[in-house]
Amino acid sequence: MSQTITNPNPGSEPVIKVRDLKIAFGPKNGATPTVHGVDFEIHAGECLAIVGESGSGKSVTARTLIGLTGANAVIRAQTLQLQGKDLRRHGERAWRKVRGADIGYVLQDALVSLDPLRPIGREIADSLRIHTNLSPAARTAKVLDLLEAVGIPEPEQRINQRSGELSGGLRQRALIAAAIALDPALLIADEPTTALDATVQQQILDLLAERKAAGTSLLLISHDLAVVGHLADRIAVMRRGEIVETGPTAQVLGNPQHEYTRRLLRAVPTDKPRGTRLAPAGAGISVRQHALIGAGRAADTTKDRTGPVLVAESLRKTYRNPDGTERVAVHDVSFALNRGQTLGIVGESGSGKSTVARMALGLAIPEAGEVRLLGNPWSSLPEKQRRPQRKHITSIYQDPLGSFDPQWDVARILSDALPDASRLSRAERRVEVIRLLETVGLDASVESRLPLRLSGGQRQRIAIARALAPGPDVIICDEPVSALDVSIQAQVLDLLDELQREFKLSYLFISHDLGVVQHVSDEIVVMEAGRVVEAGRTTEVFANPAKEYTRKLLAAAPRLATTTGGRE
Repeated sequence: MSQTITNPNPGSEPVIKVRDLKIAFGPKNGATPTVHGVDFEIHAGECLAIVGESGSGKSVTARTLIGLTGANAVIRAQTLQLQGKDLRRHGERAWRKVRGADIGYVLQDALVSLDPLRPIGREIADSLRIHTNLSPAARTAKVLDLLEAVGIPEPEQRINQRSGELSGGLRQRALIAAAIALDPALLIADEPTTALDATVQQQILDLLAERKAAGTSLLLISHDLAVVGHLADRIAVMRRGEIVETGPTAQVLGNPQHEYTRRLLRAVPTDKPRGTRLAPAGAGISVRQHALIGAGRAADTTKDRTGPVLVAESLRKTYRNPDGTERVAVHDVSFALNRGQTLGIVGESGSGKSTVARMALGLAIPEAGEVRLLGNPWSSLPEKQRRPQRKHITSIYQDPLGSFDPQWDVARILSDALPDASRLSRAERRVEVIRLLETVGLDASVESRLPLRLSGGQRQRIAIARALAPGPDVIICDEPVSALDVSIQAQVLDLLDELQREFKLSYLFISHDLGVVQHVSDEIVVMEAGRVVEAGRTTEVFANPAKEYTRKLLAAAPRLATTTGGRE
């Protein structure tokens, strides 16, 4: 049974009040329950954070507050009020009057949420056009004020740019500008900082804090407990459609009462030593020692060689801008990745870390310098000579769904990645597929599923299995857990650690999440504007950063707070 969030401001009326909210999907008489009797309220100038795993019901609860629950939704509530107005019987016309004017909504993925064909100025001006009588000139002036208010530099130029011309942080700011254009009483932010680097994430949190200080009610939806700890006054923990624990932020984070909350907190990787298990034992992932023998691992004596397995020396890469000028993406970058170890690369968006990953994979050719793999030339080889060696270096990406053929089932995805797959019989390929699935903690029942029928955690495990299939020495991990909720992230990080120890794998681990990099990496490279500004043992760099840029990154990274609403 869900817990009731009590009124923190006795005597004042809440901006939003929800009692016994139940949401189900399907035919009215046979709908499948998703949210089971949720209660909460938020007052002016207050932030309530709803946290929980994917599928817990937190986002569908938020969407219900603006009439976007979805098709075939059956909604029941004892109370669903905004500033004293009953929302339960609102039709689409009534909801259109509420959206933007009374409730602002900030989504996670600004690139998808913004129309790629329209300038952001027009996107932000839409609510002004719909809800006000402002002239076009007055709307433009208001949009410029909003762009400036959310910290977008050079608003006169940015107002005419499309979303694809903006960085992730600028796109997210544009979404916030659109959401606050009419100064709504309630602002809903659904995972607003996921996939943003630490400094941009901090800027977005500061911006939301400013809105809260100005009197806006804020509902923050997130799986990141460190983020909510710095902004929320109260936290509600959701699991399987119910609120299982709620209270002031300091209480929930500092002295959690429910085992599920304690499990979420244990899964946070920040400040957890290398090799520490994050997920509880028996979470469904374990390395099977017999797996992958058919892929040639047991007989691969190269795994016993000492010395670096991947070396980069003085790498340089430039790109041409639309106006014909050149942009240096990577300049004089060097590093060495040793056998069985993890080298983390961190930096803000645009720092060059993903370009380095592409050069390591041989997908981008450096204009100067070279990459060597297993002591041999790599980047300098023509692709025809590189192709037979590609089995030694594979990759795991942030969005496995985008890297899978949506028409291929799991068995075909994994079969295609096996070395010399064409020489294996159908039965032999299936044996190898099952071994790969067992290696990443999945059973044979998923082999016939299409990627869209898998959960986010299952898709990422399939991506790991695909990377393992050729029997690599090196795996490039480019933001492999940034889109996962904290408990699934913990399971995947534990899995990567087990696989590394079992198969002597080496990881080049690229991430914007400093807590994750600190947990997984033996050594770290810090990049800024295409250059390495600091490198060394991870423990030493985090404990005593030598460079101001590194100190800035570490200061911006959110850590679990035990005080409320960012008031520590």
